[in-house]
Amino acid sequence: MNTPPSPQLGTGTPRLSLNRWTFRTTPVQEFLETTAARGIDAVGLWRQDVAEVGLEALRRRVDDAGLRVSTLCRGGFLTAAGEADRAAALEDNRRAIDETAALGAPTLVLVVGGVDRTDKDLVGARARVTEAVAELAPYAAERGVTLSIEPLHPMFTADRAVVSTIDQALDIAEASGSPAAGVVVDTYHVWWDPTLERAIQRAAATERLFSYQVCDWNLPLAAEPLHSRGYMGDGYIDFPSITRMIAAAGYTGDIEVEIFNEDVWATPADEAARIIAERFEQLVLPHA
Repeated sequence: MNTPPSPQLGTGTPRLSLNRWTFRTTPVQEFLETTAARGIDAVGLWRQDVAEVGLEALRRRVDDAGLRVSTLCRGGFLTAAGEADRAAALEDNRRAIDETAALGAPTLVLVVGGVDRTDKDLVGARARVTEAVAELAPYAAERGVTLSIEPLHPMFTADRAVVSTIDQALDIAEASGSPAAGVVVDTYHVWWDPTLERAIQRAAATERLFSYQVCDWNLPLAAEPLHSRGYMGDGYIDFPSITRMIAAAGYTGDIEVEIFNEDVWATPADEAARIIAERFEQLVLPHA
């Protein structure tokens, strides 16, 4: 399930993929053109782009720019306790899987959802995620798509993800019984984990390491902590060390840079792409 980068890399930085949300305020066409102009040949897209442009039109734009889609973000939000809400979430995730396949992306990123405030049952919420992933994985496999469960930092447990570690994500993936369920390692969310290296090795041993995303952890935290993601090298994350763990696990796929940061969004797209490529070449690529 480990999808290698295209054999025809761009003239720019090999293995680098630019995540759309790093350029959130840039129009999607400009984002695609900026990526291609820098010789980067892959992008991570979001479902908001599908809603804005249309699925077929977005695929045409990606193809016309000579790009590939490394991931689609996001599915998930599977923790609702109510039966009607659960059914609606499953149906939305099936649509997300269909969109992923139509875009030619190998994997759909799942942000599983936070605690349901109607019952505040954390254990129950995780159990509902496990059930939902088991139900969705065969549907994904039939369409040639994998599901990358994304652990989020524990501070997001209440509202975004009741899965905080790679091991928790792997427990859910393995319980599905399907090779289509696995994990994405996002440095912003897992760099603090003392069991990180062992968990990455576990993901590799079970062939469930589907994606690797990088950005830094900046301080002070922004009022919206998700917006404290920064350029590699601006914060506290040891990218060479974590990237060597990923490489030792045998991962050879795209490495996505996903940054949510007001200052980055205010930077002209070409300048932000230049900084990202330089930092990637300095801190990530030599160890990948």
